[in-house]
Amino acid sequence: MSYTVPPCVSTAPCRAPALTAAKSLGVKFVCSSHGFLYAAPVREQGNIYKPNNKMMADELSEKAVRDVHTKEIDLVNRDPKHLNDDVVKIDFEDVIAEPEGTHSFDGIWKASFTTFTVTKYWFYRLLSAIFGIPMALIWGIYFAILSFLHIWAVVPCIRSYLIEIQCISRVYSICIHTFCDPLFEAIGKVFSSIRATVRKEI
Repeated sequence: MSYTVPPCVSTAPCRAPALTAAKSLGVKFVCSSHGFLYAAPVREQGNIYKPNNKMMADELSEKAVRDVHTKEIDLVNRDPKHLNDDVVKIDFEDVIAEPEGTHSFDGIWKASFTTFTVTKYWFYRLLSAIFGIPMALIWGIYFAILSFLHIWAVVPCIRSYLIEIQCISRVYSICIHTFCDPLFEAIGKVFSSIRATVRKEI
């Protein structure tokens, strides 16, 4: 960031330490007509959310896009949001169990456990190797279409409906206050003049 010393400061050596500190922080100063030095308003220096430096804005946008597409994938924890903990996290004990008094041979039980575990593990890998990329392509297209419809169709329709229904609600409110309120007030006054008494005759 370039920094220019105002003329009013060049003749004031006592302000050098403050000026040096301000320069290191990148603060922009303005010299008044009376020779006083004050910081420029934040609006002139640029907003951190809307920087007036076009290059800075382009760098921020490019960095955001680059981070989305090049972020590292966790190869250890592949379900960080726990989507399939209760659905497909199934072990041998969750499917096959022998109660007391009904036990097979120990070797058969161990072989069954090994067969089930190895078959499930490698057959899932085989299916994911064959159909993983095509299914990822299909679901990527599907959710891209959903996002497109939501952004370009659903939200505009909802917004237009809310605008239109707001106009209709104003007209309806005017009609209710014009025609129904006097009628109901008159009916209320008519029934408010009625008095009922209860007598108990012996």
